[in-house]
Amino acid sequence: MTGYSGSGKTTLAYELERKLHQEGILTKVLDGDILRQGINRGLGFSMEDRTENVRRTAELAKQLASCGVVVICSLITPTNELRRLAEHIIGEQHFILYHIATPLDVCEKRDVKGHYARARSGELKEFTGISNPFEAPTNAIYSVDTSNLSIEESAIMLFDDVFQLLAI
Repeated sequence: MTGYSGSGKTTLAYELERKLHQEGILTKVLDGDILRQGINRGLGFSMEDRTENVRRTAELAKQLASCGVVVICSLITPTNELRRLAEHIIGEQHFILYHIATPLDVCEKRDVKGHYARARSGELKEFTGISNPFEAPTNAIYSVDTSNLSIEESAIMLFDDVFQLLAI
C-alpha cells in the first residue's frame, strides 16, 4: 500500500490483515513506522535512505511470501521508481499495489503524528507531500480514498480483491 502519511494505509493494512486471518489466511503487516524502529532504524528520508528502506522491506516481504505468508506492506513509497524496485525484488507474481489515494489536505487535517505541522514550519525536512513530491502510482490495482469510504468499506474492497486473487 502506498499513499501519504495519514492516508489510512496502516489502519487499512491491519483491518485487511484481520479479515484475512478470519479466513484462515496467514498474513503479516509490514508497517513502515514499525520497521523504522527496528530493521530500518537509522535510515532517514533522503532518496538514498528511502531506497534502502524500500529495498530492505521488499526483501523481507519476499522471504515471508516464499513461505506462503500474505504480506501487506504499508509504506509511503513516494515514487514509481521505488515501487518498481519493490516489485522487482518481490516478483511480479507476488506484487499487488494499492494506492491509498486520500487527498493531501485530508491527510494534513488528520496529522495524527504532527508531521505536517512540523514540515510546514520547516522543522521536519524531506517530508512527502510538503517538501518532497509524491508521484501518483502508474500501476496500482485500486485507488482507495479513505475520505470517501470508511476503513471498513475500504478493507472489504481490498479483501474481496485479495481473496479472489488467492483463489486463482
